[in-house]
Amino acid sequence: MNKNEGGNRRSASNRPGGKSSFGKSKPPLPKRAQGPKKDKPTPAKAASANPEKPVKKANQAPKRQKAADEIRLNKYISNSGICSRRDADIYIQSGNVKVNGIPVTEMGYLVKPTDVVNFDGAILTPEKKEYILLNKPKNFTTALDEGFEHRNVSELVKGATKSILSPVGRMDKNTTGLLLFTNDTDMIRKFTIPNQKSSKIYQVSLDKNLKFEDLEKIQKGLTIEGHRVSVEEISYIDDQPKSEIGLKLRTANVKVVRHIFEHFSYDVLRIDRVAFAGLTKKNLPRGNWRFLTEQEIINLKNV
Repeated sequence: MNKNEGGNRRSASNRPGGKSSFGKSKPPLPKRAQGPKKDKPTPAKAASANPEKPVKKANQAPKRQKAADEIRLNKYISNSGICSRRDADIYIQSGNVKVNGIPVTEMGYLVKPTDVVNFDGAILTPEKKEYILLNKPKNFTTALDEGFEHRNVSELVKGATKSILSPVGRMDKNTTGLLLFTNDTDMIRKFTIPNQKSSKIYQVSLDKNLKFEDLEKIQKGLTIEGHRVSVEEISYIDDQPKSEIGLKLRTANVKVVRHIFEHFSYDVLRIDRVAFAGLTKKNLPRGNWRFLTEQEIINLKNV
């Protein structure tokens, strides 16, 4: 039965003067017999009758306005440097976070600076996010397990702030150039994951001239230890020997840069990171550091 057949067919019991299913004639009920309908007051009509008192819906709690000094609980945890906001949400949902001694599992819960936040048994103290850009010199490393013969890069930014900052990514003692420090765990995670959107530019010094055919092979991309390495751009540096190479790619892992050329039997003498996600070494001599500007921070968060 199609739609028109079902929608337009009326049973005999509903036709004026028709027979019901019991075979008796059933005339339609007069309208007067149905009785007049009484209008029930609606909330809209009640409101119009007394406009000074707005109608409240039943069981509707008033929405609390966010105060100027309040922040979301996951951001509060992230600001403390414990973990990212995403990971903080997981801890909140699992009931491992307490505010003023009460477990909180609500997403978007707002806390004040005077609130006491207990994260997995530890009291948190949120820090202001800080970002420092260093032009790293040689003979300093980001590793903490290379002994006392190599100095750590943290010495170069010591005293810049009271906050505990960590370098974004790793650099060995022979690698120089731009290195970002921050206590923003979301930022650190963003620039250390394998798949990144931001570009980094390196100047690489080789032990011998790079053959043009090897340059073309690198440009096309290559597979190293089972991982595909995509190169955005590679070129010889103007007015320099053919052993000085400019390399642009998205990874912040300096080891990948070294492996690219070692794959073609070149020894890498020096690696200098000259650009990092839009940041450059302009007006930043080797060994010096500076705080990022507000605009630079915004740009890093948006790349």
